[in-house]
Amino acid sequence: MNMALINFNGFRSHVYFFTNACRRGLSRSKTIASVKNPKAFVHTICCSDYTNRNARTLVPLLHRRYSISNAVVFYLQHNVTGCSVRHHGDTGSSFDQSQNAVDHIRFLEDLNKLSSCKQIFNLLASMEHMTGPMISAALLRIAHLETQDGVLLNPNDVFESAVFKSICVQLEEDSQKLSTTCLVNTLKGLVQLRVDPWSTLMVRLMSESQERVDNGEMNIQDLCILGESVLEIEGPGCAMVQPIIDQIQMKTVKEWTPEEIAMVYELLQAGLGERGQYQGLLNEMHKATISITSQLNPKLISSILSALVVLKQTQAHPLVIKLCKASVRYIPYFTDEELVKVLVALTNFEHSDRYFTEAFERHVSKMAFKMSPEVICSAMQYCSKKLILSTPIFDAVAESFVYNSEKFTTLQITQQIVPFGKLNYVPPNAASLFRKLEKILSSRFSQFQPRTLLNLLHSCTLLERFPVNFVAKIFNPYFLQQLQDHSGNLDKFVLSQLTQLFLTVTLECPFYEGPMLLNKYRLKTFSSAGHSLETPVDIPLYNRVKSGLVDLLGARMYFASHVLSPYCYTLDVEIKLDEEGFVLPAFHHEEVYKRIAVCIDGQKRFCFNSHHLIGKEYIKQRHLRLLGYDVVQIPFYEFDQLQNSEEIVEYLHNKIFPHKYRLNW
Repeated sequence: MNMALINFNGFRSHVYFFTNACRRGLSRSKTIASVKNPKAFVHTICCSDYTNRNARTLVPLLHRRYSISNAVVFYLQHNVTGCSVRHHGDTGSSFDQSQNAVDHIRFLEDLNKLSSCKQIFNLLASMEHMTGPMISAALLRIAHLETQDGVLLNPNDVFESAVFKSICVQLEEDSQKLSTTCLVNTLKGLVQLRVDPWSTLMVRLMSESQERVDNGEMNIQDLCILGESVLEIEGPGCAMVQPIIDQIQMKTVKEWTPEEIAMVYELLQAGLGERGQYQGLLNEMHKATISITSQLNPKLISSILSALVVLKQTQAHPLVIKLCKASVRYIPYFTDEELVKVLVALTNFEHSDRYFTEAFERHVSKMAFKMSPEVICSAMQYCSKKLILSTPIFDAVAESFVYNSEKFTTLQITQQIVPFGKLNYVPPNAASLFRKLEKILSSRFSQFQPRTLLNLLHSCTLLERFPVNFVAKIFNPYFLQQLQDHSGNLDKFVLSQLTQLFLTVTLECPFYEGPMLLNKYRLKTFSSAGHSLETPVDIPLYNRVKSGLVDLLGARMYFASHVLSPYCYTLDVEIKLDEEGFVLPAFHHEEVYKRIAVCIDGQKRFCFNSHHLIGKEYIKQRHLRLLGYDVVQIPFYEFDQLQNSEEIVEYLHNKIFPHKYRLNW
């Protein structure tokens, strides 16, 4: 026996090389085995004059997560009783295209009722004959049932089946007689089942597919299905990808059906559209999709929105708006998976729509107890990102949490509770909600990731729910070490949360006697770049208030702006008074009897389209009062109604000095 060892490391695409070699007449009697190593593919091709026609080698399941020890060798020496497989257009052969359409529809209905590959193989074995579409549909159904996160769950049940072996033999022998749609769907099913791409069967199917691409025989849908399979096998660097994209770009985008547009989006999403590639094609697709949004069904809407997120199409905001409007009427009809994609897209693009929110509120109120954890978490993230205080959604989620929390992961628990603190909302069932949360923390404390746990407990403090039983564990040096990043440092946002948690315990939990936060972990200010625990003051609003204060107090010297207090908080305006109530100059540090903290609250300090203060601003004002400040709030919705300087001065006097007569300067 002659042995040839060939290293194909220099070729751009290994599959491309093999498919062309196959087309040039590679002998069918050769068996191909492959071994993967991290740096290259090394293939050993064994050539022999002796060919055993009854022994075929098919090596399935060489997924990246599997070792080569999972390979299975099939000896196909038998036929399947009662299963006659016919060729397309050939009465006595394997695949028959002339089957009655009613039989095919009935087969698909029966197929969709089955829940395991064994049941599907029994159904196939009971058929008098099988058509190509039946085979491809069966393979796709098996892949759907038997794979999870790209891993085949029960490989032996699939690859040890006599029916599967018989199908593989016929597919290998008669790949040229398959219809194009059947060919690409069959290939897709085998790829999803993680059949070895170097097996003779897969090389033949790839070779036949490439030939039909080169001949221009594929429509948009076939090209997209084939493209996703090729990307799954070798990634965007595969040489076969470019001819597929070239064929797609040759077709006029305006003439594509909604289904074809969605499929091309999915193909680009699978890896081709990264780093801005094919942006010209995407721009054409955006324009075409805007004009047909009314024709899109829930599945297509969610698919396109998901692709826009993955492809980072930030300039496609007009399309996102149109898709959002189109999705309003479909909210009750989205599957949980589709609804998650829609919510993630709207959150990512930071777009909210009043009609969408109202329709979604009605849906959540009815379906919260039946929704998957992923949908509930996506709903809360959508509200949290845009600061949408939707009481119907929050109340429904709070009720669902009490009864369904056992189904949630620790991350999902945090994703549901944190928005309550962020938006400063205490639901009607707060007592049972936080009682349930405390039980979860007691029983599953060690399961929470450190930063996730800190986010959760910090959020509780915003709502005046103090996690005293767990603070000692948070301030523990070992836990603080777990919060550190790879370089051994704690980022400023984590330090801000720890400092505010310490301040909360000190001011509001005088009965706490556990360990305190070490000085080295305490910050001096909460107003840091990035994720600050304070919302910066609205500059135009501040300037108007400042002018009014000058008119009220008589000079700029009588108040200070952007004052960093000794307790980490930054005051928008500070006014000092002596014991008799007279205003002191801002630079005066002696005989200060009272300090007034003026909070100039712009729109960003409130929930969206409401007068409800967000959590981090509410705790700031709460703490300032406990620290001895007289807190005066100047909200935008009151100040914006003032028409002239006289009204502004009168308003500020009534707010800051409500019990004193105003002097005229």
